[in-house]
Amino acid sequence: MNKLLTLAALIYTLLPPSLLAQDNVDLRNGKDVNEVCAGCHGEFGQGGKDGEYPRIAGQPEAYIVKQMHLFRERKLDNMAMLEYVNPRDFPEADVYDVSAYIAQIELLTQLPPIDESKEFDPLARLQLAKRLLNIPRTEQGDPEKGRITYNKECRSCHGVDGWGKKADGDAPMLAGQHTKYLLRQVDKYRQGLRKHDESDPVELLTLFSDEELMDIFAFLATVDDVQ
Repeated sequence: MNKLLTLAALIYTLLPPSLLAQDNVDLRNGKDVNEVCAGCHGEFGQGGKDGEYPRIAGQPEAYIVKQMHLFRERKLDNMAMLEYVNPRDFPEADVYDVSAYIAQIELLTQLPPIDESKEFDPLARLQLAKRLLNIPRTEQGDPEKGRITYNKECRSCHGVDGWGKKADGDAPMLAGQHTKYLLRQVDKYRQGLRKHDESDPVELLTLFSDEELMDIFAFLATVDDVQ
């Protein structure tokens, strides 16, 4: 009996924090629900069409849940999402299940070297390639200036190098996100179509110049090169 309790405690401590945030999370159901999401966001939540659809893989669970609720409450303007988030077809349990599933997906930023000591498995290699996402560097902006600005203005919420704070926050991960998608969201913030921080009436992003924002995006486009 003691051994079983010890094993259960060990398994609990090894679970990602996102899976401990909601009781009775069903990752199998989350995977099934994600098949609907995959039509736009990709099988592994990698996004697509050069940023037309955002990367959602690895985003904090609390952030994904919050976005789902904002879509449902019509507080986020996204016509494409409306048909998928109504409570009749997308019950609350599914919201938490798919959010937990998406949050624990890990994408590769580069393929591992081929192990020549083992027989090459093309199918396994193809499956790895499907999980690959490395954001192209931007033609505009100064990554070093962006790094300084990011660490001064953005790091406290969005984490080290933009990789988010999965355990204790609902601010999104910015690293590994499509640059064109980030640019579109900034434009929406500036137009008042999205809220950057509901607790702060001052719209922070309006205080940045276009040049400063492009510097930040240039920096973010480099961080997945060194993972």
